[in-house]
Amino acid sequence: MSVVRCDGIVQIYKAQDVEVVALRDVDLMIDEGETVALLGPSGAGKSTLLWLLAGLLRPSAGRLWLDGTDLGRLGQRRLDRLRAARIGVMLQNPARNLIGYLSAAQNVAFAQRAVRRDRRRARDLLARVGLGEAGDRPAGRMSGGEQQRLALAVALANKPRLLLADEPTSQLDDGTGRAVVELIKRAAALDGTTAVVVTHDTTVSEALSRTVTIRDGRVGAEGRRGEDFVVVGREGAVQVPPEYHHLLPPGSMARIEPLEDGIALRRAES
Repeated sequence: MSVVRCDGIVQIYKAQDVEVVALRDVDLMIDEGETVALLGPSGAGKSTLLWLLAGLLRPSAGRLWLDGTDLGRLGQRRLDRLRAARIGVMLQNPARNLIGYLSAAQNVAFAQRAVRRDRRRARDLLARVGLGEAGDRPAGRMSGGEQQRLALAVALANKPRLLLADEPTSQLDDGTGRAVVELIKRAAALDGTTAVVVTHDTTVSEALSRTVTIRDGRVGAEGRRGEDFVVVGREGAVQVPPEYHHLLPPGSMARIEPLEDGIALRRAES
């Protein structure tokens, strides 16, 4: 069952009277319990896609579904309720996920306001992220790494259908980072939570079940079970991965040769 479905998503920003296309015809489906790493260079559109999935932005064009609900057709109040009950978000700056004057335990409890509060789950989550003894400490007095771990506990407080995390290990040491990734994978395995994680950390991307690479606002490649594939986009567009640009530089001409199981691109001699 698909938890996320993107159909021709386009996102356009306006900066100083200039329109900037952040996403171009993104088609993407993510199934229940999948853990997906969003990869790509800075400025490629990864965080924009994450904000769209969170319902914090509305697409300029195209349609986006969560559990069969078309987010673009929801009014703001219904969208807010859906986000509070079914989506967990962990932003890159951990302090933005937290209420600084509340304790760690109170932050987790506040995140459960849209559903029945579960104190046992709150204690368990704090223990799993290594903050079991810090439940009474104000979030604003925690280190950046502690805040990042608390932000994950807050994002998972409601057993969300969809967990969205932007660079969740950026302020953590290797051991704690691995523990955070395992917690994300455990949520997928036990609760059926679907996770989409923006990351530049290969340790994180290799640990998740699937990778999706965004280049120039498009889905350019996917990786499954250790094997990478290019993605054929709308109108038959294919992005040649940068590591092959010396064979087919941008702007070069190529011949298409049919094969029994597909096609081959061969650079045309000038």
